[in-house]
Amino acid sequence: MPLLIAGLVLFIGTHSIAILAPATRDRLAATLGPGPWKALYAIVSLVGLVLVVRGCAAARATPVVLYSPPEAARYVALVLLLPVFPLAFASVLPGAIRSRLGHPLLAATKAWALAHLIANGTLADVVLFGSLLAWAVIERISLKRRPPRPVATAPAGRWNDLIAIVLGLALYGAMLGGLHRWLIGVAPLP
Repeated sequence: MPLLIAGLVLFIGTHSIAILAPATRDRLAATLGPGPWKALYAIVSLVGLVLVVRGCAAARATPVVLYSPPEAARYVALVLLLPVFPLAFASVLPGAIRSRLGHPLLAATKAWALAHLIANGTLADVVLFGSLLAWAVIERISLKRRPPRPVATAPAGRWNDLIAIVLGLALYGAMLGGLHRWLIGVAPLP
């Protein structure tokens, strides 16, 4: 569990610097320059992600069960997860989905975390998915209150929504078809 928590602190902390210390973030980005700032941000985030993955694997070896979801919760989660990958792709493929939601990746994160909280009841799951759900909610509220920053995306195009949906559903199918088990070690389907 300590690895999981350390990873979450690094990963969420890095992704929260604009919420918690926007002036520090701007000063660091200006001092280091855009390339080095993004590299540092990416490295710290990646280290956090690696610690999260290792922490989850360690916690899975000796799980602490907080609640046992009913079998139907797995299917509710599968439905909630259906839009996650299309929304993630829509965040970098500007189209109607992105313009309507504003921040489709945060919507995807919230749906992803909520689905996993519904279907999993160990302490590690609650810590991981609960903290990411809370972060996504706080980040979305924060984004409404601060000036927007430019985000690198693909060029706007009339096919972007269709591309995001097709790619997202294909990735969703791949996750159900074995990719989730291969990457995470857990099969989403019985």
